[in-house]
This record gives sequence, structure tokens and C-alpha cells, in this order.
Amino acid sequence: MIVLRKANDRGHANHGWLDSWHTFSFANYYDPNFMGFSALRVINDDVIDAGQGFGTHPHKDMEILTYVLEGVVEHQDSMGNKEQVPAGEFQIMSAGTGVRHSEYNPSATGRLHLYQIWIVPQETGITPRYEQRRFDAAQGKQLVLSPDARDGSLKVNQDMTLWRWALAKGERPEHPVAAGRQVWIQVVKGEVTVNGVKAHVSDGLAIRDERTLSVRADADSEVLLFDLPPV
Repeated sequence: MIVLRKANDRGHANHGWLDSWHTFSFANYYDPNFMGFSALRVINDDVIDAGQGFGTHPHKDMEILTYVLEGVVEHQDSMGNKEQVPAGEFQIMSAGTGVRHSEYNPSATGRLHLYQIWIVPQETGITPRYEQRRFDAAQGKQLVLSPDARDGSLKVNQDMTLWRWALAKGERPEHPVAAGRQVWIQVVKGEVTVNGVKAHVSDGLAIRDERTLSVRADADSEVLLFDLPPV
């Protein structure tokens, strides 16, 4: 079963300095049909104006992943990290027992575009942790997150994997799904057809009870594929 989450059906909030689209219920946006998916709790598609950002605020017991699509994030947190995360890099923070952080667009002229993704942790009360990584230029299927940080991936405190998958127009690969697992696909760019369901840029696909995903790239595309535990 595949449910298409169309980009224009997501929740939307424009705060002037921040233009944000919410895949799942978030802040003042509430949709009982989209409260999350498996361990995914938030997928926010954010555009932040030059010189603006999120001031220092707290988090606890959440895995917070940022994927920068355009611009640079300036990150600072109560663990002592002060880093810049440019386009193409992933950043993950395990909030654990509690952490405070800020995320800003340091550019005086350019916008910042990113995905902010929250993952419910498998274990609560862990020591907070921060990592960021630049992977090779998007090509093929690259492992970004895993619970054991295998093959150079970032570690996540959950029974899940995240793949960044770059597809050239006309490619028709397949992806096996283990019994009982659920998959979320987020289309970062381009357009793809998955088991006959067509999805465009910024669309999402909620996938259950499918053992094989037959993917067709209808344009040069990039997707994020989350392999997730059953609820």
C-alpha cells in the first residue's frame, strides 16, 4: 500500500523570515491523518531568509536531522559545538537528556533551504551527541543514517536506515523491503514513479506491505528513502 503525500497538501506557515512546509502535524498545523510515520515525527521543508534563524531553544529525547539543500546553516549548541553546515551536508543531533541549540543563516544576501527531520529515538535519556558529514556528491544509493554507523554513515538512535538515492532519468532500479518494515520516500528533486505511483519534487510516499519497490526516474532525481520499523 502506498499513500502519496502531495507537496501542496502539506501544512504551510509563512513567518516572513521563515517559509515552512510541514509533512506531519507541527506547531499550529494539525492533521490527524498525518501525525508522523513509524519513527518519523517531523519532516519540515524550510526556507530561511538571509541573516535569520531559530534562536536558542531546548530539545529532549529526539533525533534531529538536518539536510542542507541550499546555503549554509550556522549551528551552536550547549554541548560546545559551533559549526557551519553547507549545502549537501547532513547534521544529526541526539537531544537525549536535554540540549539547547540555535540554527542560523549566516549569509547577508542568500537564502537557506533545508529539510529538518525529527526521529523518535529507540532509547530515551541518552547522552546528547552531535555529528555532521559531507558524503560524496549524490550518486547512486548512499547510506546516510544507520544504528551502527556502518559504512561511514552517521549514527542514529533508532532501528532505521536512511539512504540518499540519486537517479538519472530513465533508470529503473528496485529496492527490496524486509517483511514488516515500512518505507517513507521524500522526493528532494525531480520526479519518480514507485510501484506505479508518480511523485514530484517535495512529495512524500508512505509505503506499507510492499516487499519490492520498483522505481522509475522520470527525470534526473534525488530521493531520501527511510527504511523504518513497524509501528
